[in-house]
Amino acid sequence: MTVRVRIAPSPTGNLHIGTARTAVFNWLFACRHSGKFILRIEDTDQTRSREEYTQNILDGLSWLGLEWDEGPFFQSQRLDLYSAAIQQLLDQGLAYRCYTTAEELEQLREAQKARKEAPRYDNRHRNLTPEQQAAFEAEGRKPVIRFMIDNDREIVWNDLVRGKVTWKGSDLGGDMVIARASQENDIGQPLYNLAVVVDDIDMQITHVIRGEDHIANTAKQILLYEALGSVVPEFSHTPLILNHEGRKLSKRDGVTSIFDFKAMGFTPEAMVNYMTLLGWSPPDSTQEIFTLAQAAQKFGFERVNPAGAKFDWAKLDWINSQYIHQISASELVDLLIPYWESAGHNCDPVENRPWLERLTAMIGPSLTRLPEAVEMTRMFFTESVEYTEQAVEQLKKAGASEVVQAILEQLGNYQQLSPEEAKQIINQVTKAQKVKKGLVMRSLRAALTGDVNGPDLIESWVLLHQQGFDQTRLKESLLQVA
Repeated sequence: MTVRVRIAPSPTGNLHIGTARTAVFNWLFACRHSGKFILRIEDTDQTRSREEYTQNILDGLSWLGLEWDEGPFFQSQRLDLYSAAIQQLLDQGLAYRCYTTAEELEQLREAQKARKEAPRYDNRHRNLTPEQQAAFEAEGRKPVIRFMIDNDREIVWNDLVRGKVTWKGSDLGGDMVIARASQENDIGQPLYNLAVVVDDIDMQITHVIRGEDHIANTAKQILLYEALGSVVPEFSHTPLILNHEGRKLSKRDGVTSIFDFKAMGFTPEAMVNYMTLLGWSPPDSTQEIFTLAQAAQKFGFERVNPAGAKFDWAKLDWINSQYIHQISASELVDLLIPYWESAGHNCDPVENRPWLERLTAMIGPSLTRLPEAVEMTRMFFTESVEYTEQAVEQLKKAGASEVVQAILEQLGNYQQLSPEEAKQIINQVTKAQKVKKGLVMRSLRAALTGDVNGPDLIESWVLLHQQGFDQTRLKESLLQVA
């Protein structure tokens, strides 16, 4: 048997991290078993589906490296298949036309609520006579199509994550609507549970891997697989992603869209690595950094925890930093240029690339998220800086002004400045001024950067010199204490 799995998002919103994590698990399982990963767009809800959401889903999966083997297939282009399946169920006497109005359903719910009963349809139109149907038609009522559910039926499956799962037919809310009422034709728009099953049968899906919020749907869908004469696939219901309070992660928690994470400066490699760990643990619990291909070699549902997976920002930040630190300066600079340009900095990738790569090499090991580079390097793109209180205090210390003046005079001898020459100037000034080297280094940093902390001083100085900013900064610093 060839393993065939699918990810089937609805284009009613941007690609959510929960859907993306489900896609990761499907991709890993397919890769582990040399199977097929299929993309299906469930766009039967025409009022809420949007083309831009579809594109967001496609782009998001591609950005994450989750390339699909087949598809994308669109449910909106497969309506004939669903109509045929519905007609088959009608012909077999397993489905029927229900003419109950919205008002009658509301009255039913209110009566059940008053009796403190769970809401369920009472199957009142399951056995209508042809005369009764004709009377409802004469009133202008348009029927939905309902699938019959035996209240005494016990639905059981072996979930690859949760073990044996059992549902009673009486807990499924009565006969299930599988098609909406239609003004145009006899069989209306198919609903989720019916369309999903027909697609899975047609696409020969062997394993359905999705979130635990679909468990009730699974019980209903198993009945439909059987009614349509198909083999029931295996099911794996993965844990939901929870916020720090233990509730399902939602838009109220801020960022949930995959491209929101991208905008915040997370790399795709870090995202898929982290999502893999949201519910699954590798055999070697000490291993936390791995590629998709590496994870696929070990992935299995026996190590998926059925309990909810709490989202941990600190863990994601740490994983992201590990990937950023592995990226070469020549590659990392291309990721940082858009952020610098967005901040209004001159980042001509042709004219300034050697300088930008050198700047990137210096700050790369300190980055956790990509946008941090903007604030971290702001002083390298502007001729003057603002001085912190600590920097001014440093420049006012005894001997600091003399040190800065001496460095400024020495710089006049250098058109270019190498790290070795920068160190030579510091040593010469230290000796000539008869002060401690620490005073020279701290005063130089305060004068050049406007702060007492920052990236490597020598490399910063060389980069500022290449921009022609260092002499201007030294002169400005002297004015701060004049």
